Amino acid sequence: MKEIAASEFKAKCLAILDDVQKTKRSVRITKFGKPVAELNPVSPQQRKDLFGFMKGSVEILGDIISPATDPEDWEVLRD
Repeated sequence: MKEIAASEFKAKCLAILDDVQKTKRSVRITKFGKPVAELNPVSPQQRKDLFGFMKGSVEILGDIISPATDPEDWEVLRD
């Protein structure tokens, strides 16, 4: 793993980020010779498809088509 001083990292930050992305190698940032941070490349993530991503996570219980209450109890249908 490559080590770099914090002052040099500050001066060359964007170039170092590009290098980490290109080479996929981590960089350890030091301050007064002691490590304070590590810059690691991002691991590739699998892209999830939007359609069907909840398939199998919902269970239907009972009748979902008929009304929840008896239509005779609806005030809107009364005279």
